[in-house]
Amino acid sequence: MTRFESDHPEWGVIAEQLAQEFAKTAAARDKAGGTPKHERDRLRESGLLAMSIPQEYGGHGASWPETMRVVRTIAQADSSVAHVFGFHHLLLATVRLFGSEWQLAPLFEETVVRQWFWGNALNPLDRRTVAKADGDAWKLNGVKSFSSGAADSDILIVSALNDETGKLMVAVTPSDRAGITIHHDWDNMGQRQTDSGTVEFRDLRVDARDLLTTPGPLGSVFASLRPCLAQLILVNVFLGIAEGAFAEAKRYTQTRGKAWATSGVATPSDDPYILRQYGELWLALEGARLLADRAADIFQGAWDLGDGLTAQQRGETSIAIAAAKVSATKNGLDVVNRMFEVMGASATSAHWGFDRYWRNLRTHTLHDPVDYKIKELGEWALRDTIPTPTFYS
Repeated sequence: MTRFESDHPEWGVIAEQLAQEFAKTAAARDKAGGTPKHERDRLRESGLLAMSIPQEYGGHGASWPETMRVVRTIAQADSSVAHVFGFHHLLLATVRLFGSEWQLAPLFEETVVRQWFWGNALNPLDRRTVAKADGDAWKLNGVKSFSSGAADSDILIVSALNDETGKLMVAVTPSDRAGITIHHDWDNMGQRQTDSGTVEFRDLRVDARDLLTTPGPLGSVFASLRPCLAQLILVNVFLGIAEGAFAEAKRYTQTRGKAWATSGVATPSDDPYILRQYGELWLALEGARLLADRAADIFQGAWDLGDGLTAQQRGETSIAIAAAKVSATKNGLDVVNRMFEVMGASATSAHWGFDRYWRNLRTHTLHDPVDYKIKELGEWALRDTIPTPTFYS
């Protein structure tokens, strides 16, 4: 359903092939939970982990719109895998946004050669991890929650609060470094294979070269694009879930659906009420798609400006992404709920696992309250006020 327009259509072909493969086991793996090890390895083998890495470092140099289309394609089949894939690219971007030029080559080149999968242990809202100076290095102690993709990762981006200044510190570390324990304690109702549980640090040594300090978090207007990228990834995961649900409902209606006894028609495809609902759901998704693609294009324009990006341009980028996120959230939740109305009671059988679309989207859309995005849109619409950058929005 994703319209994959690119100078490199092979990425779309690979993404579609992986999505079809992942779809075959998605419902069973949703029930099982745990780490999608096989699927993560397939992503490693596919070369898609190097999509967003610039060509000068051995990557494919894909644009952000192209990367977002791959995220959305995979999310149509498996939103957990799409989530960790999208965040892998967010974490790579974090090095570019927060770090120094000299840090890029070794990290990006090794990611390409070794097929590294990056995981998240950053969560700035969880303030339980503290960094204390230890000679010319730092020791980290504490816990991070919502550490999506940490299990089976090769590299982690972690954050801690400086025990003297209280300021946020961000660092890159191998996932198997002494002092890191990745707990397999993620047991939520949705996104069950994102491994978004806790990571514990006990005297984790972080050297100065591991820290992302130039310019660091929110150290420049360009650096403040990180939360915009995070939100854009979520937009495409949300939209992919809704598109996958719509496709499943359509397939079920066409192959297994039954006309209602008093409808006066032979098939559900002729029922005017079912046709109306499909029309409304398609229209809602089409609007969300257009906003998502527009937001990705605007983000790419902001990214290309680098340190020349102005606060106004960053704010307008944030507004475009907020609009897309509100649309993907509200319309997506409508689709994953109303899909049962067009399929009928038999579609609620646990055999199909169709409820996973609602559980996944409901879980993920609580990442941050959409009401605050609508408030930002209202301030923009009425007062021409752009959002104030924070680490998470």
